[in-house]
Amino acid sequence: MPDQEIALMAHLLRRAGYGASRDEIEARVTQGYDSVVAELLNPGEDPGIDEDLMYRAYPSYFDKAAIETGQTEWVYRMINNKYQLKEKMSLFWHTILCAGDNKVDNARTTAIQIDKFRDYGMGNFKEMLLMLSTDPAMLYYLDNIESHKTAVNENYGRELLELFSIGVGMDQEFNYTEDDVKACARAFTGWNLAPTIPVFPYGRTPFEFRFDPADHDYGEKTFLGETGNWDGGDIVDIICKQPATARFVARKLYDFFVADEPPVPSWRLAEPRDMDAIKQLEKAYFDSGYEITAMLTVLFNAAFFKDEAVRFAKVKSPADVVIGTMRMVGDHLEPKPGLFFVAMEPKYMGLDLMNPPTVEGWHMGREWINSGSLIDRINFASSMLGNTELPGVKNIIDRLMAIGDVPSSEQFLNGCLDLVGPMDLAQETRSQLTDHLDAGGALKHSNAAEQGEFSRRAGETLQMIATTSEFQFG
Repeated sequence: MPDQEIALMAHLLRRAGYGASRDEIEARVTQGYDSVVAELLNPGEDPGIDEDLMYRAYPSYFDKAAIETGQTEWVYRMINNKYQLKEKMSLFWHTILCAGDNKVDNARTTAIQIDKFRDYGMGNFKEMLLMLSTDPAMLYYLDNIESHKTAVNENYGRELLELFSIGVGMDQEFNYTEDDVKACARAFTGWNLAPTIPVFPYGRTPFEFRFDPADHDYGEKTFLGETGNWDGGDIVDIICKQPATARFVARKLYDFFVADEPPVPSWRLAEPRDMDAIKQLEKAYFDSGYEITAMLTVLFNAAFFKDEAVRFAKVKSPADVVIGTMRMVGDHLEPKPGLFFVAMEPKYMGLDLMNPPTVEGWHMGREWINSGSLIDRINFASSMLGNTELPGVKNIIDRLMAIGDVPSSEQFLNGCLDLVGPMDLAQETRSQLTDHLDAGGALKHSNAAEQGEFSRRAGETLQMIATTSEFQFG
């Protein structure tokens, strides 16, 4: 049975970040759970990575003309940002407040939006919605640039309510009406983009927000029961004080960090998995004046988060598979060739960063797994964990050797599972792996030749663990 403090800390670092090496997990246990949570929730002001080294190695990051460049930079940040929760929150918001470069077609503008999620992601939800409502990528993606006081486009107003803040309904009731959508859309008329520099011969430049007062509808509007000469800022104020908004944010946080919830469209009829947990998060939302960090403070310190029943109960997202594996094996911890190929892996598994398939985003949980994506997930993780030249894998092997002179197959397998999790396997799978190890003979490592064979078999065992169904959960 793994040490409970190690298991809890590993759980925290998987959910509040992208996992960690065993050395870091043990160091964090020594630091103490409460202290680690406080550190995660209070990131510093510096970038969290050595940007000068990154830009020196990858000059194209100064000018993100292609989405692949932005994706690669983001993956580097996920692997290396010492403020792991800040980086995880940028992905959290990207999966909710969805705008895709497949329509925006301006990779620098799309990358800037991700930077904003990183900067605003742990702050105030009202400020987040105000930022989103002036974000050029979102205004373009949801057609607010086509919304005028004489010809209102409802796309942004509708999705702001349906998918970004309130949701269709809760507790069997609808949260808004079609008239609310219309009033919301009218309030955002004139929230547009500044004229752009011609693409040729200068290339694409980032879009910029511009409010056009001549195109704004200043008429009286009734929205969610309140009547006035509302503009977009007033709409955000009204949204944020709704109980449905607290429920929406709470369920999204619970779904991302604790356990899978059903999709948003079903929330009117589908009760939360843990209503008591949701109520705690809703209270933190209102008590703090809509502060996300206050909600996260409650979440990470709560019994419902620490509960063993929610550990390894969420299917890893493609980002968790790729980034978690890289951090475990200790690869690309500094700028070097080959990062582009790693950065494309989440896309092959179904998570095309900066390119959500629709404004609804990705379907999470078990829908990450299908016959095609599973092969990619297994191939990537097993290829990394089986590479005995990588520093993190070498560290695992050294720890396995420290178990004893000739560990039994069961001891060896338990050591492997402990060091990549700690995780467990179904008894049938365990038996198959120990039978395979027994067939290979004694696990000796007293001389160079035996150590080489021990390392090979360790890499092989780690590869086999990566193929198990249990490895797909985190």
